[in-house]
This record gives sequence, C-alpha cells and structure tokens, in this order.
Amino acid sequence: MAATKRSVIGGVDTHRDTHHGAIIDSTGGLLADAEFPATGDGYADLLAWMRSFGRLVAVGVEGTGSYGAGLARHLARHKVTVIEVDRPDRRTRRAKGKSHPIDAIAAARATLAGTAMGIPKTRTGPVEAIRALRVARQGAVKARTAAINQMRSLVAAAPEELRAGLTKLSTAVLVSRCATLTVDPTRLTDPAQATAAALAGLARRVTALTEEITTLDRHLAPLVRQTALRTSALFGVGTDVAAQLLTTAGDNPERLHSEAALAHLCGAAPIPASSGRVRRHRLHRGGDRGANHALHTIALCRLRHDPRTRAYQQRRITEGLSKQEILRCLKRYIVRDVYTTLRADFAALNP
Repeated sequence: MAATKRSVIGGVDTHRDTHHGAIIDSTGGLLADAEFPATGDGYADLLAWMRSFGRLVAVGVEGTGSYGAGLARHLARHKVTVIEVDRPDRRTRRAKGKSHPIDAIAAARATLAGTAMGIPKTRTGPVEAIRALRVARQGAVKARTAAINQMRSLVAAAPEELRAGLTKLSTAVLVSRCATLTVDPTRLTDPAQATAAALAGLARRVTALTEEITTLDRHLAPLVRQTALRTSALFGVGTDVAAQLLTTAGDNPERLHSEAALAHLCGAAPIPASSGRVRRHRLHRGGDRGANHALHTIALCRLRHDPRTRAYQQRRITEGLSKQEILRCLKRYIVRDVYTTLRADFAALNP
C-alpha cells in the first residue's frame, strides 16, 4: 500500500531503437532502471513499469523533438506530465561519464530538482504539418543551391568552347542553356563532352528541385494562412517567416507563458553586457536560430520599407546606439507583435 502512495519521478534517455528509463523517489534515490524498445508496445511497457513503483508525478525525457517524440506523445495521451530535458553538456559528461543509465537518472533528477522545466511540443496539430513540409522544402532549397554552385564551378574550369557561352549568365539562363547541351556518349573521354554531360545532369536536377519547391510552396501557403492569419498579416512577414515562427511556437503555445519567454526562445532577449561605467545590453546568441533569422528578416524589411521603423532607427542612432544594438531592440519589439498575434491565431483555432 505504501508503494502505491509513494511519489516517483521518471527519466528517459532516448535513442533510435531503444529507450532507457530510470525511476527515482522524492529524495532523488534511484529505485530502478531498465531498457525498453522504442515501439508502441515498448512505450506502454515503460509507462506500466514506472507506475509500478508508485504515483508517477512527472517524466523527464531527452530528445522530445526527435527520438523521444513518440514516447512524449504516448505519455501525454495517458495524462502523464512530460518535461523536456536538455542533454548534459560536455563538462558534466567529462565529470560524471556517459551511459544510458547515467543519462536516464540525470534526466529524472533534473526533473525533480526543477532545473529541467521545458514543456515539449505536442506535435499533433497543423504546426507539425507545417514543420514537416518545411523540412522537405529546406532540404530541396539546400540541394538546389549546391547544384547551382557545382554548375558554376564546372563552368569556371570548363574547356573554352563551353565556358565562353556559359559565363556571366543569370542562374535561370544558365540552367536553361545547360539543359539543352548535346552530349555524345561515345566521346565521354573528351573533357568537353564529360563537362557538358555533367552540366546537363545538374540542370535537370535544378529544374526538378525547383518544381519540388514550387509544389511545397503551394502546399504551405494556404496552410500557413489558415493557421496564422493575423501573424501572416504583420508587416514584413511572408509565408516562410510565418511558418518558422509557428514551428518555433509549436502546436501548444501555452508553453510560451509570456512575451519574454518567446523573446528568449527566439534569441531576442536583451542580455546585460555592462562593464565599469558603461551600461549596455548585447545581442542574445542563444535560442532558436531559425526564429532569430525570421525576426532579422522582418527587421530588415521594416528598415527598408516602413517609415516608422526608419524614423526609430535615426532616433536611436542619434542616441549613440550601434546598428547591432538597434537590430536587437527591433527584434525585441517585433517579438511583442508576434506574441500577440500568435496567441490570437491559436485562440481562433481552438475557440
């Protein structure tokens, strides 16, 4: 009977094929640890095993955005409080070592101590759908850029009969011309023929990737507008920027308990950098760098096209602020707009 009333805390070190769980009591003492397969049945067995030791208060899980996503969803469905735990830094691992049991126990004790307090994203709504489409789009954009760079590199070193007609061209014209190059497969020992074949293949790859990106954009644009109508309407916010901000917030924006929390998550929170008689703040270099880049894009757009922002910049310059400091301030102000509109958008989705 006592065991059923005892409060216990779980910790899980997640991996692709297996998850290692640990269970501790309310004083941090280790009760047990065990390994389970990373499958639906394994999640159920892990939860039943943890509950067999007493009343399960919370479970700290590493990697809720990757290998631990399935487990986090399973625990949430069964009304278990899930805490997102950061992986130990290198200094801690050098001092304490690393193994699956050590990491699982550390996750449980971080949850008990309150040093881990993150609420994981639910990944069960439209924002997760947007994130998945953006992963594919970002991969396609990166591959297309690599292919275009390879084309220009090949052209720079190509035999003169090829190079003369392919230099100083825009990307679109270069791809179009390379796609029409004729190749004699019986003469591929000739560097000119081999280079032409390579350029033609790369041009086809660029064309296919461009079509893939266009298709993904057609999927993303209406989904983003439907999910975040107010955020998409902000000055300087396009589909990709809105999609990044949504992805950063997640499907459960209540995890962002304040405007300041969103600023910290986006790497836009002011960090004191005073010394001696100088009182100043600096740019925060942590947080979600994708979200920070989205804020940077909005700030640059407003500096170019928004008269109020340009006037603000001039006023702050006269006060002695550098361009970096002005950008930091602008990002923080933009977070205020984004926080308000994101909350309103999610409230509209879940009336």
